[in-house]
Amino acid sequence: MSEQDVQRVTATAAAIELIERLKAEHGEVLFHQSGGCCDGSAPMCFPVNEFMVGGSDVKLGAIGGVPFYMTESQYEYWQHTQLIIDAVPGNGGMFSLERPSGLRFLTRSRLYSDDENAWLERHPVEKVE
Repeated sequence: MSEQDVQRVTATAAAIELIERLKAEHGEVLFHQSGGCCDGSAPMCFPVNEFMVGGSDVKLGAIGGVPFYMTESQYEYWQHTQLIIDAVPGNGGMFSLERPSGLRFLTRSRLYSDDENAWLERHPVEKVE
């Protein structure tokens, strides 16, 4: 298996299209998977200069050229599932950039196979310094 074979986070065509629109409007953006406080467990999109990732976060990868983060403690629960980010009709998170678009990002997931889990164990998630 190569690195191209196993991704911790992917996106649907609808999500990529919305990401491209947001990048065109706001410049560089990032994703952080919400922990469930105010907006449930939702992928939140922010301008890079308005959200600070830190030592308690991990980088799962990138979708549409945009980095995707979540807290390390939350990753412990999600580590055996691939996150699939979609864009569906609805209102986005209160502070997420897609809110006025009439679409919202949604996290779907699937369990990894045994082979994928073995590969991921040999390739730890990237911790943020």
